[in-house]
Amino acid sequence: MTVLARQAVLSPLAIFSFGISGLIVLPLLYVVYSAMKADFAIWQRLWSTRIPELFLNTVSLAFGVGIATLTLGVSLAWFITRYEFWGRGFWEWAFVLPLAIPSYVLAYVYTFLLDTGGPLEQAWQVVMGPEAPFFSPYSFIGALMVMTLNTFPYVYLLAKTALQNFNVTFEEAAQATGASQWATIFRVFLPLIRPALVAGLFLVTLYVVSDFGAVSLLRFQTFTYAVYQQITGRYDYAAASILSLLLVSFALIFLLGERWFRRQSRYYQMTGKVRPPTLMPCSVSRSALMTGYCVVVFGMAFALPTYWLVQWTSEAWAENEIGTEFLTYIWNSMVLSGGAATLALVLGTPLAYLACRHPTRLNTLCIQGAYTGYVLPGPVAALALLILFSSIPFLYGTALVLVLAYLIHFLPAGLQSMESAIQQVNPNLEEAAKSLGARSYQAFQRVTLPLVRGGFLVAWILMFLQCMKELPATLLLRPVGFDTLAVRIWLEASEELYQLAAPPALLIVLMTIPVVMLLTRKNWQVG
Repeated sequence: MTVLARQAVLSPLAIFSFGISGLIVLPLLYVVYSAMKADFAIWQRLWSTRIPELFLNTVSLAFGVGIATLTLGVSLAWFITRYEFWGRGFWEWAFVLPLAIPSYVLAYVYTFLLDTGGPLEQAWQVVMGPEAPFFSPYSFIGALMVMTLNTFPYVYLLAKTALQNFNVTFEEAAQATGASQWATIFRVFLPLIRPALVAGLFLVTLYVVSDFGAVSLLRFQTFTYAVYQQITGRYDYAAASILSLLLVSFALIFLLGERWFRRQSRYYQMTGKVRPPTLMPCSVSRSALMTGYCVVVFGMAFALPTYWLVQWTSEAWAENEIGTEFLTYIWNSMVLSGGAATLALVLGTPLAYLACRHPTRLNTLCIQGAYTGYVLPGPVAALALLILFSSIPFLYGTALVLVLAYLIHFLPAGLQSMESAIQQVNPNLEEAAKSLGARSYQAFQRVTLPLVRGGFLVAWILMFLQCMKELPATLLLRPVGFDTLAVRIWLEASEELYQLAAPPALLIVLMTIPVVMLLTRKNWQVG
């Protein structure tokens, strides 16, 4: 081991980073411990009653949404990158906008649209007859549709980037040998962009299995929703820990499988020239079909929900239903999210810096431990903190515990941006500052920090907005009488008070849109 590596391992900064990583891993370890020490009778009862249904629902929803998002995302990316049709420039960035709508907001809009006597059922019966049956939003199909519309942009973004970098000479070579268009797609095109598709499906699956807001409003039983019900309805922390362990195990298995698959699916072009695809002109009929397809998808995923949010907000404003308490919800959300994002930025900087500049085993272990927050859904982290802090009266039920839950859950999103920003700074600049007499922290403050300021700002904004939208941990850990925008949306939507839920929902959407567009400009990639 070199002297530099030894110093990095023994430095107070490394010890501090290890402590932060341990704090983030602690809820996961505690959930495992609580589940393992639970009475065997509880395991037996859950295995014979709840677990089979929850497993089938969670896996079938994740699988169904994965297939649906793959179909939507790849087809839209193919049209955008291969054909010149009406409005293509608009659709290219418009299909990212659904990411600005939280899943529970989309769910509560569609519970209104699809419910008995709702606008969509009425329109369906006008076309098909007054007695024509229409599917309920409180079903597998309802959950599948909402989650697909909410998550397909993940696949679209990654597929579009892969297609823009695709070398069309491979496609032309296959066609020159006599391969049909479909054979070329399945034997050349899809295998070469497979890593991007797998990364997109990973994001979608992880999002679906950890989602609480949408499935709770749609009353579709998944592991995440069941954990929340065990905590709030039955106060059965042992059963909640067992279900949490199964949920985390499922997410971990998928995460490890995705990492293994990605290592096995790396493609490099060693020789020859890369020729990106060129846009092909379309006939009027084909252009009309593509445009119509885009209009339907965009309308269902963003335009229609946004219209109803604006409509309900206008009605609430006209009827003076937006009182001064709405400003309190905004203030609570801003202070809580801003404080959590700032704390995450401060605590995450040593982790990112050491992982980039001194990648020792300890530092690598610390950064990997911090990323475990990815596999901890909101209710799972909240459950662990609820039990851990229940014996500490002066902290239990305070905003500090909620901030800690945000830190555990959302720090990984900020670490990605911070690591990327630091890696782009040449280490020689810091060494030059040190050779002139600056200490390590001075070199970082005066040289590195100004250069990574943009990446750190993006990290702060990402964490801030994710904290603003967070729902299950906030519901479980918030102080008494402390409501945020996300909580008010869920509470009002649960009572079908659409006008009261619309203003906070619309505000969150409007705040998120600029960040979504920023990510689009930066050619967002998933590491």
